[in-house]
Amino acid sequence: MLQLLTFLVEKVSLLFKFKLFESSWLESQQPECAERRTPSPPLRRGDVLEVPRSLFTHFGIYLGDNKVAHLIPDILPVLTSNDKLISSVITNERLILGCIYRCATVRVDTLEDFAYGASILVNHADKMMKTPPLPDATVAKRAEKLIGAFPYSLLWSNCEHFVTYCRYGAARSRQTEQFCEVLKSIIRDQRTVIVSGLLGIISVVYFGMAPLTTLPTILIPFTLWMAG
Repeated sequence: MLQLLTFLVEKVSLLFKFKLFESSWLESQQPECAERRTPSPPLRRGDVLEVPRSLFTHFGIYLGDNKVAHLIPDILPVLTSNDKLISSVITNERLILGCIYRCATVRVDTLEDFAYGASILVNHADKMMKTPPLPDATVAKRAEKLIGAFPYSLLWSNCEHFVTYCRYGAARSRQTEQFCEVLKSIIRDQRTVIVSGLLGIISVVYFGMAPLTTLPTILIPFTLWMAG
């Protein structure tokens, strides 16, 4: 039992450390803080901007004139057609509900609204990508062509996919890759099978023998065992 508790604490702490979709730039806070203290060069059209936002890192393309194009979920277009309300700053609540509903647009906001009070990293992804960036003008034009409603998936078509497509020519998300690695480590851990089996037995005891309790109790541990 102590081993199982240790396993649960280990995996929960892993997820909290990861913060679900946080970009890897937070893993090296000290060097980045030193960079922020030095004067940053003026932003150029086509720069990739990163800001911490709620549970993940948000990305955008700088268009010049203090404007940023970014793919961002928003629940408000589902609830109203009032353009003035929709164009207002997207709060974290609107963003999270938009993620759940999978409603998003590529929109243009001011640099301040995009940052939402957070510090901005510029072209940090250039250090992580193997592909060299496209010319700045090409990057900005790609982003401008995509302004409007856009298919959204938290894992497979998010704001990072948008900027990497615009800047490097191929959509990729390090946040998605990190999240999948965390899930893979959990699935491959054989203690997950034991935990899922125990939870299934508890549900059978509590709710009684029924297809909705018995089948998951058998199939989930078996699937995890085979996947591991």
